Amino acid sequence: MLIFSILLALFAPGGRTQDQFKFPLKFNSVRFAIIGDMGTGDTAQYDVAKRLSDARQYFPYDFVLTMGDNLYGGSSPGDFVKKFELPYKPLLDTGMKFYATLGNHDSPNQRSYKYFNMNGSNYYTFSKGNVHFFVLDSNYMDPKQLTWLETQLRDAGNRDWKVCYFHHPLYSSARTHGPATDLRVLLEPLFIKYGVNVVFAGHEHVYERFKPQHGIYYFTEGASGQLRVGDLRKTDIQEKGFDADNTFMLVEVAGDQMYFEAVSRAGQPIDSGVIERQPQSGSNFLPLSLPSPQQQVASQ
Repeated sequence: MLIFSILLALFAPGGRTQDQFKFPLKFNSVRFAIIGDMGTGDTAQYDVAKRLSDARQYFPYDFVLTMGDNLYGGSSPGDFVKKFELPYKPLLDTGMKFYATLGNHDSPNQRSYKYFNMNGSNYYTFSKGNVHFFVLDSNYMDPKQLTWLETQLRDAGNRDWKVCYFHHPLYSSARTHGPATDLRVLLEPLFIKYGVNVVFAGHEHVYERFKPQHGIYYFTEGASGQLRVGDLRKTDIQEKGFDADNTFMLVEVAGDQMYFEAVSRAGQPIDSGVIERQPQSGSNFLPLSLPSPQQQVASQ
């Protein structure tokens, strides 16, 4: 089992200076961006998309993860154009690949959309360098998907980073939905058993990072198009929360270090740090008391 420690402190919003967080941009590192709940077709989405494209000037990432709610309000051919192909055209024109998961506002037919690289499946896995990604459908977590996930996690071994992402967050300090505790009961035991390192989600229209739970780091990035200003509460497990502007994330995995930065629509870094992967016995983890399920995942 692996646990981590945050090595770099948070940095306040503002202009970039020599003293602030920097990506190492190491040779053969795995670099990607993260967006979630973005598919509105509105100004905010286009503004974030431009920042996302401009970020490649200082952080040349290779692919993008989406946390779901990729298209709000329908999925006609025109919706795909207005809410995805046009805002991200500068990236798509470079051959940038997006790897999507489905949110509760998404149509299942998105799994066959070529630019989402889902290849017709609601859940799938792929690897980049020393990072193994497990993409789940949190709308319908049935026994078949759970069995598939356990097999994939087991077969992946312990040499690579294990990163899971899906739409509904297992932990949340937001008032609108809160944590998907019923989903947590199903997934977290597998994450702990098979050494998942980091989990990304969306759904809440905020940015949030949590203190490690059972050695696992949880992030929410659901503000790349939608935003709920003032929706966050301060909780004991919250490490950083931001709900004043739309955001996206940048991540670099270099060996046993994962560097991350969350950036606002205004271009300001609002959270950053590095997580170090270290082997350690799972016996050091204290048991976590799980609250009763609050709502059905598929209805959120």
